[in-house]
Amino acid sequence: MPSVRHVAHEFLKRQGLTTVFGNPGSNELPFLADLPEDFRYVLGLHEGAVLGMADGYAQATGQPVLVNLHAASGSGNAMGALTNAVASRTPLVVVAGQQVRPAIGLEANLTNVDASALMKPLVGWAAEPACAQDVPRALGQAVFEAQLQRRPTYLSVPYDDWAADCDDNGAAVLDRQVQRASVPSAEQGHSILERVASARRPALVLGGDIDSAGLFDDAVRLAERLGSPVWAAPSQFRLPFPNRHPLFRGVLPAGIAPICDAFEGHDLVLVLGAPVFRYHEYLPGRYLPEGTRLIQVTEDASAAARAPMGEALVADPGAVIELLLKALDAPAEQSPGYQPAPEPLTADGSSLHPEQVFAALRDELPDDTAYVVESTSTSSSWWRQMDLRRPGSYYFPAAGGLGFGLPGAVGVAMGQPDRPVVGVIGDGSANYGITALWTAAQHRVPLTVVLLRNGTYGALRWFGGLLGVPDAPGLDIPGLDFTRIAEGYGVASQHVNSLEELRAVLSERPDHPRLVQVDTALTTPS
Repeated sequence: MPSVRHVAHEFLKRQGLTTVFGNPGSNELPFLADLPEDFRYVLGLHEGAVLGMADGYAQATGQPVLVNLHAASGSGNAMGALTNAVASRTPLVVVAGQQVRPAIGLEANLTNVDASALMKPLVGWAAEPACAQDVPRALGQAVFEAQLQRRPTYLSVPYDDWAADCDDNGAAVLDRQVQRASVPSAEQGHSILERVASARRPALVLGGDIDSAGLFDDAVRLAERLGSPVWAAPSQFRLPFPNRHPLFRGVLPAGIAPICDAFEGHDLVLVLGAPVFRYHEYLPGRYLPEGTRLIQVTEDASAAARAPMGEALVADPGAVIELLLKALDAPAEQSPGYQPAPEPLTADGSSLHPEQVFAALRDELPDDTAYVVESTSTSSSWWRQMDLRRPGSYYFPAAGGLGFGLPGAVGVAMGQPDRPVVGVIGDGSANYGITALWTAAQHRVPLTVVLLRNGTYGALRWFGGLLGVPDAPGLDIPGLDFTRIAEGYGVASQHVNSLEELRAVLSERPDHPRLVQVDTALTTPS
């Protein structure tokens, strides 16, 4: 009989999960024994960075990714990063080691007590197999649940299980495939078409799932067919529409009252691939203006169920977009007339205004550059200056927790090695995932990290003003030199002191990771 480990490795290979992001401990070593030569193990130096890299890689490739973590301690270290993967609906398969079965009840050291409960309610599914012979089936369920739910899953495996013999049914998992089709029925499709076609002034709200599912260009065609204004859903983690397109109105504010104000005058709001809505600041009011109807189309059944208003259809947004495009009359061909960026603001003193940095990125880097952004205090400057017209151009921490940016940028660059990738990272957030630089250096990832250093947690300073606590402690972080830190991890780095120097550096195209530190003036998110 083949071993559980042999069947598991073969199953992962057939499913295409041959790139493994991990930071192993003793409980995980038996799984890694005899790892096939065509597998790639991407080592991270901290579990938060490991999961962030896997998140970026899975988003960039559109495929599930295996994450290898150590028992309870390693899993716990990754939980902050896991929140972003959950909110971006990233299909990660987290497999963690457990003590040997005879020692679990004794709670021997490195036992993951009640392992399946540890990561809940974050993950979509979690389990620890009841016996060694159930490991291959459970691993299959972890992979298929991640695919179907587009949400991380978690499997805890006692480490003595891997060497156990499979039973006669163990290899049945090798030939399994699980697929999903979510096409609206004829009646559902007709209802949506009728309401969209009869709307006097429809509006579109697009979520990050539109970009994740490869529907970016289709969404542009739909908006132009309707002539409707387009908003990105609040708390956006991917850009689903070109941000300088004349129909684009920006990212919706993450408050109840301002969203209601934005929809004033629209009789129909069609939300595709997004929750309704991910509010942040508590700004109470009506959900929708009087007389406005809302229809939500999403594959996320939970998002549909918890929405406080409107009608929801749990279906593939792509199928609905295709239905509408086929049924609606095509407009006369015309150029979309993309809007130019305004002249960037400048700052007093020696620091650059973030708008100057972003204008330099826009001008000096190729049009197909993918940006992984984790600089929350500069978001208004970012959207004023950038011109993003390609799918997969923008990634952001979906749950708002810091630590995705640097690891996510490494993962995206590894997942799309033929596309330029830039991490735009604030000095406050960089520390949460700084060890990802070592992985980038070891794998010679062609990544540029633009490190914006303003010496403070800028977004928190802004929130302090909003919440009436401007004197809160712990907001300043002076004395950090990321060029020296990066060099210690093996990444070439430099500190640029002028706009001319920055533009010259950005015009270079190195084939290795680099960090460019820029001192910037303090700005606010909006």
